[in-house]
Amino acid sequence: MPCIDRGRRIVSDIPLLRAGDEQMNQDWRALARHLAARGFDLDLSENPPRQFAKGYGNLNFLVHANGAPMVLRRPPLGPIPPGANDMARESRILTTLWQSFPLAPRCHLFCDDPAVLGAPFFLMDYRAGAVIGASSPPDLKAADKQRIGHALVGVLARFHAVDPAAVGLDTLGRPQGFLERTVNGWMKRAHLAWDEAPPALASDLNAWLQSNRPGDGAVTLLHNDYKLDNLIFDPADWEPAAVLDWDMGTRGDPLLDLAVMLSYWTEPSDPDVMHRLRQMPTGEAGYPSRSDALALYAAETGRDLSDFRFYRAFGQFRLAVVFAQLHRRWRSGGTQDPAFATFGRLAEDLLDFTWSIARGEAH
Repeated sequence: MPCIDRGRRIVSDIPLLRAGDEQMNQDWRALARHLAARGFDLDLSENPPRQFAKGYGNLNFLVHANGAPMVLRRPPLGPIPPGANDMARESRILTTLWQSFPLAPRCHLFCDDPAVLGAPFFLMDYRAGAVIGASSPPDLKAADKQRIGHALVGVLARFHAVDPAAVGLDTLGRPQGFLERTVNGWMKRAHLAWDEAPPALASDLNAWLQSNRPGDGAVTLLHNDYKLDNLIFDPADWEPAAVLDWDMGTRGDPLLDLAVMLSYWTEPSDPDVMHRLRQMPTGEAGYPSRSDALALYAAETGRDLSDFRFYRAFGQFRLAVVFAQLHRRWRSGGTQDPAFATFGRLAEDLLDFTWSIARGEAH
């Protein structure tokens, strides 16, 4: 889900931590008791928990336990879309993935008892660094923008090379029939997001995706929401320091991860809706284009991208549904953030752009 709310320094117009009177406080004493029974001493006096800057997804807090900074992560308030904000899945991935993919923070504890905080949660490593949100730092050079764009693709290629069995994740997800199940699942989400009355174009796109869906292909670990603000960088050299937000991770076709990343990848010539996303600043001069990103991924992985239009259209359709889900959260009272009120129109405009991709009129 689109958000900028995790444990790192934000290099944008969004502050790192919420003001104390603005954060969604949890039952910190209940948390302290739970952690104490498991060998963690939670500091509630000198370093009280602080919520990271507001985003659209999970709630994340900087806490200090056993003298070290950590991140407490739990789902958002309001209705949770099926398969999203899955703390059990994310904690399972982060318990072992770091062994072969050091950019994944390590999970130290998972709790599924709602009596503690009202929802599942886990503790993971805090990774300091910088995140690029909707816009680049004003002093970021064009060469650094190119380096960051290449790093974004390169990290994805390296992640897709991880052997799931080597990190105990060879039973994660169900790769057989993955594409069919994924397309069907996101159409079901569309029905829920639009209160069982999605726009007619959503049904047209579903029909196109169903008729153009390739068979099962390669199987790798998937991040499933891979984009620029899910990476932490070392601002000294703009090398990646961490990859975050693994709550939708699974195993399946790696080209879906690539397509999801490109659905956020704005270019200067894109229609207005892509610029209204304000998710990745790749429309600025200096960043690689989507075509450059595709070529780099193909070169690093050796994968055939000649039949990529299906994946590209699906990734953009999926993003439209994500924003429709966020708009539904606002309609249902799960958030009072006024930005969510605009996401209904954004979702429908993304459907229009997706249709132009499916028809070969955009890329």
